[in-house]
Amino acid sequence: MRLLGRIGALLLLSLLCEAEQFAEDLTLRPLRDGKLAASFSFTTLLENATPRHPGSLEYDDDSQHYALFPLALGQVLREFAVTELHLTLNAGKWDYDRWGYPDEPGVGTGAELWAWMGDSAFISVDQRWKGLRNALAGLFCASLGSLDEQRTTSPILSFQPEGSLPNWTTPHQLRHATLPSEHVCTENLTPFLKLLPCKSRSGIATLLNPHKLFDADWHGMGVHVRYRQDIGVEVRLAFQAVIDPVRYSPERRREVSQILTCIYPDWSFLSIFDRVIERACPVADTSIIRVKLPTEASYAMTPTPTSIDADLATFLVDDAMKPLDIVMKWPGESAFSYPPRSMTRPLTHLSVRRALHGSNQYSAQLFISVKNNSPVQVRTGYLETMPWLLQFYLHTMHAHIDGVPRDDLVTLLSYTAPVPHARPTLLQAVLTLPPESTLQLTLDVSKPFLRYTEHPPDAQRGWDLPPAIFVPFSFENISQEDWDPRNTAWTLLERPTRIYTPVLLVDPATPDFSMPYNVIILSCTLIALIFGSVFNYLTRTFVVVHVGEDSH
Repeated sequence: MRLLGRIGALLLLSLLCEAEQFAEDLTLRPLRDGKLAASFSFTTLLENATPRHPGSLEYDDDSQHYALFPLALGQVLREFAVTELHLTLNAGKWDYDRWGYPDEPGVGTGAELWAWMGDSAFISVDQRWKGLRNALAGLFCASLGSLDEQRTTSPILSFQPEGSLPNWTTPHQLRHATLPSEHVCTENLTPFLKLLPCKSRSGIATLLNPHKLFDADWHGMGVHVRYRQDIGVEVRLAFQAVIDPVRYSPERRREVSQILTCIYPDWSFLSIFDRVIERACPVADTSIIRVKLPTEASYAMTPTPTSIDADLATFLVDDAMKPLDIVMKWPGESAFSYPPRSMTRPLTHLSVRRALHGSNQYSAQLFISVKNNSPVQVRTGYLETMPWLLQFYLHTMHAHIDGVPRDDLVTLLSYTAPVPHARPTLLQAVLTLPPESTLQLTLDVSKPFLRYTEHPPDAQRGWDLPPAIFVPFSFENISQEDWDPRNTAWTLLERPTRIYTPVLLVDPATPDFSMPYNVIILSCTLIALIFGSVFNYLTRTFVVVHVGEDSH
């Protein structure tokens, strides 16, 4: 009977696993400044599943039984009827000019959360949005509860659905919020790993060593949920890091190509992750490692790849008969020296700079410089989401190219004014950039006075402002001769591409928080002196003391 029970359990598990698929992959891409980009992706597909209809929220949900799909995340999605979800936590600044477009587009500094949810007459989208961010805050140990209505917007132009939206009678709504002061740490990575079927005990997830990942020049994690029509619900957990192998190399070795000034340091799994893959994840349908190879330099790779297609080497972890440690070396290396930025061409179509000019604490000017690096005209979406403490004067917006006013290049302007203590600023526009030109935007802003209870604990440091977002979406007459395909992402129009600017720091008028302390000290001193003197006079006993020889 016990044997029959075990056989029945195995059959039930196999039936459940047939409705779910799990795949993991790792892409390693050398960057031209000597660094190495590592992109982890763990995808779980729940076949033939559909998001929960928001009209069924007034009834109890059906029980969910998952074998590979993360139960903790699935319960949150079902509880709030979320159709599509994207959560990213990043630390550092992604260098688009040197590193190109990232594998995962959401690389804005701090926390970013956006979701598509169907409308419901029983529970509104805003109520479910509040519950969703609080549930994710508890799940990932992050301060996502701070993404309240003062940071929430609906920028549909920049955040289109990456999956399919069910054909329901009720429309879908977008909610988006950012928290630039939030950083990713081990407390976020631990629950992230718990959502994987094999955790970090086997498979590619073994390489997610927090001691090495959080020492990278840039690192970030993401959780992406989307509905694929006629396929199912997909959950993709991603982790990206830009690692500097030179810092881990005692010999500081590298190889420089005289053609493209590219740098390729020696590296291995053991040197950059301090781990190797001991065994494959037993429930993974596919477990693939891809390494981008140089085309202009000789190299030595061990072990031998499973296959090589053009400049991409592929390793199948399932075929590894012993611990897998990929090693890349370049013969004839010399001491490393970083290439100057001025000698390299930007790897992206756009180069963006943003700054806040002004020396006082009540007004400033927002300055944006957008350079079109391509020889053709480019149209891009421009998004600004600011807390209400920074208010725009829209009539002061001006666009210039080489000092010549070109306000006609700013079209489809949409502006939602802030409401103090209630709603942030939302500015959306479409910018047209002539070939190989630089567009400069200026906009006057004001910084209102805040209540003393609204200042953060480190009030003298200032406020972190969310990054601006640019979405290139139109390229005209581009050809292979005009733009080098090795330096661009030709799949730009096939997958979402966004460019995030670095965060800004604003310094509003700040009261002297040391004044209450001074008042308390002065008051306590006066009270002590007065009370001490009065108490001394009331309790002291006065006696006559004769000074001189004692009389007997």
